[in-house]
Amino acid sequence: MTKTIMLQGTGSDVGKTVLVAGLCRLMANRGVKVAPFKPQNMSNNAAVSDDGGEIGRAQWLQSMAARIPSSVHMNPVLLKPQSETGSQIIVQGKVAGQARGRDYQALKPRLMAAVMESFETVGGGRDLVVVEGAGSPAEINLRAGDIANMGFATRANVPVVLVGDIDRGGVIASLVGTHTILSDEDRRMISGYIINKFRGDVSLFDDGIKAVQGFTGWPCFGVVPWLKSAGRLPAEDSVVLERLARGGGKALKVAVPVLSRIANFDDLDPLAAEPEVDLVFVRAGERIPADAGLVVIPGSKATIADLSDFRAQGWDRDLQAHVRRGGRVIGICGGYQMLGERVTDPHGIEGNVGEIEGLGLLSVETEMAPEKTVRNSSARSAIYDVALEGYEIHLGRTTGSDCARPAVIIDGRADGAVSADGQVSGTYLHGLFTSDAYRAALLKSFGIEGGGENYRQSVDRALDDVAIELEAVLDPRWLDSLMP
Repeated sequence: MTKTIMLQGTGSDVGKTVLVAGLCRLMANRGVKVAPFKPQNMSNNAAVSDDGGEIGRAQWLQSMAARIPSSVHMNPVLLKPQSETGSQIIVQGKVAGQARGRDYQALKPRLMAAVMESFETVGGGRDLVVVEGAGSPAEINLRAGDIANMGFATRANVPVVLVGDIDRGGVIASLVGTHTILSDEDRRMISGYIINKFRGDVSLFDDGIKAVQGFTGWPCFGVVPWLKSAGRLPAEDSVVLERLARGGGKALKVAVPVLSRIANFDDLDPLAAEPEVDLVFVRAGERIPADAGLVVIPGSKATIADLSDFRAQGWDRDLQAHVRRGGRVIGICGGYQMLGERVTDPHGIEGNVGEIEGLGLLSVETEMAPEKTVRNSSARSAIYDVALEGYEIHLGRTTGSDCARPAVIIDGRADGAVSADGQVSGTYLHGLFTSDAYRAALLKSFGIEGGGENYRQSVDRALDDVAIELEAVLDPRWLDSLMP
């Protein structure tokens, strides 16, 4: 029999993703055949799974932690927000349509069949499945038809461990409050809880554990400190961008405008890990720094809307000034589309704006089309002649005279474009900066020697370090209970 445990949170961003990844690596290091699973995810940070569909990048990372190939079944329902009220719906790796928030609530019960089918598939031949919830079961207004938290747990009869984030404050109230408002059926699914992101002397929370025990009867499975190694792992939620601090005094400043519908922003993680790179995320209301050597325009889930917002922020004028000063620009996916002269949407895929003027830094035009490109790709940089590995997830076709100078060769075909002066380039390939050779060549073009360590190996080592940290603080009896 495959064992299963589900981590749910007292709120969003309590650290479930990292804990699931850490548990997967911990168990894999013990020789357990383990797999991750998340019934429903909401994120524009998507990955192309090894079986060729879209999943949340968090589940891609967790599959890496488990040392197994990634699969669309690890995240059967992925919601990719396109506006304040609506999302594209991905079911078992493929686009299944779009829905506004209220409409999706009515659709959820029909998606449970796909969730359960994928859950059975993921568990096949495994000793353990570690499931990640979404948001919080305390959102009882969303309980009807739920597939992400207690709706799944009760349907699949999976025990739940509740995760509370002590760093944000009020963790006792959030745990006890969750216990109070859950129905009897849902409350019975919770087997215990974990305190996450603790700073300082853990013994100071001994009385807190007694208080939670008194109110709920739940045992504590561990008090997890602030995991230093977690900072070396890719983040999933764009909320983390609000907390990233700026560096300073480094050789190269790279500015990244934070688009309203920013997608796959973990493309920038390898640059952030470089010791001589100061990666600056430019928020709404801020200016693109005049001393930036490179501006990277990241992916977007809504190119036209984000391009309009880009102008509203005045970033178009900042970018033109940056280029006049000799600064460089790289656009990735939606960012590449924005750099062209025009984006058209004759099919109304992104809404009712049929055409918008681009930033005009590349002589290309993009036409949105219903067919979506989703694939892992082997590639080569046409600029630096080094190997690349990445993936494509995009709508639209981009053509124009600057495409005669491709930025990348993907599986033998030209992709992207480079301006005549070489200052501006764009590509549909995500994962560009993950290539150590590409980063080294890019930095060298700015007069910086090196290129840092092997990025993928650094992520793998970080997963091992997180697993070691967790094994030291989680209840060994509880961990042993997960063993086959």
